[in-house]
Amino acid sequence: MINIFWFRRDLRLNDNHGLFKALNAGRKVLPLFIFDTEILQKLESTDDARVQFIHNQIEKIDQQLKSVGSSMHVVNGNVTEVFNDLCSKYEIEQVFCNSDYEPYGIARDFEVNKLLGSKNINFQSFKDHVIFEKDEVLKPDGKPYTVFTPYSRKWKDHFNDEMVKPFPSETYLENFIQKTRSLPSLTAIGFQSTPIKVPEIMTAQERLQSYADTRNLPAIDGTSHVGPHLRFGTISIRNLVKQALSASETYLNELIWREFFMQILFHFPYSANENFNSKYKHLEWRNNEKEFKLWCEGRTGFPMVDAGMRELNETGHMHNRVRMVVASFLTKHLLIDWRWGEAYFASKLLDFELASNVGNWQWAAGTGCDAAPYFRVFNPSEQLKKFDSELKYVSKWVPEINDLNYCNYLIVDHAFARNRALETYKKALAQFQH
Repeated sequence: MINIFWFRRDLRLNDNHGLFKALNAGRKVLPLFIFDTEILQKLESTDDARVQFIHNQIEKIDQQLKSVGSSMHVVNGNVTEVFNDLCSKYEIEQVFCNSDYEPYGIARDFEVNKLLGSKNINFQSFKDHVIFEKDEVLKPDGKPYTVFTPYSRKWKDHFNDEMVKPFPSETYLENFIQKTRSLPSLTAIGFQSTPIKVPEIMTAQERLQSYADTRNLPAIDGTSHVGPHLRFGTISIRNLVKQALSASETYLNELIWREFFMQILFHFPYSANENFNSKYKHLEWRNNEKEFKLWCEGRTGFPMVDAGMRELNETGHMHNRVRMVVASFLTKHLLIDWRWGEAYFASKLLDFELASNVGNWQWAAGTGCDAAPYFRVFNPSEQLKKFDSELKYVSKWVPEINDLNYCNYLIVDHAFARNRALETYKKALAQFQH
């Protein structure tokens, strides 16, 4: 009789809540990772850097497990079929994992729970990649918050030091099954090996202390670079929050924004594909495909927009300030549906996380919860002057910036685009009111 720990977006052996519970449940534990074909089949190419990132991390975990005579059990396939197969090979008492709050994850776990229940196998999931989940931070009337500031206030009021106490899963590794097996290669699961560069995480206290001053300057390495690691759980949210509490209120607020968007998606799953704010359901997007292509390629004639898109295309990363500028530009200047931009980011970002991506895109478009008002239209030229006045960032990604041909080509005039956006949004609001 064994137990299984199912790794998902928690790819680490240390301070892992569900893993800690599994290793202390009185049975030897099979460490499982499933390359879910339902997800992989939707990826646009076979050289996706995120799959490489996951594979790299599984290799690291596998090396750690081999030092205690165990190894990762890695399977490529449909999740319910994989569990059906495991049930035929092993006598399983319980399956442990950490909770997922996205619509697909919730539906997948429901099916797995149903299958295991039919075989009298217990399925347990634990809170691990957030401090507060589901219904833990609610308004006095029991409804979820849809505005960030009161949510963050309640989050901080509810918080106590117990919540960042680690789960020392790394001290119980001898409770894994004593069995070694080789990992499938990327090629074996249908993907190509991809060069990948993940920026160093900003976790040192002194760097976090300067976060508030440097995070808006794309030429400076002043952001946390923590996105991919939080997305795939290679670091503990408890450890990060602990550091933020002592070093940077601004950084702590960013971590709270992440949880705010997660609980929005959990309570309002429709918002993954629709405007959270129904007042904008009549918004008439232009959706010009040629202009969208120029935006994707970083050829709009606006240096900060073009630099951001080229950085994204080449590295899978984009500076946070620049993300706001390019998103505002697509939705307000070009009047292209935020869903087009959200999907493009989803296909490219190494740190793609559905709740934050959807939440931030709707924030920029003005159609989400607690969104920037529709009449707030970033001026890309002013943003450049304010945050990259010496052109250090844009020169790196747009080397032709001083070329006359580049400077003469603008996809749209800012003043014209701003007025067009204001009229379009006003019209949508008027239609809603009637």
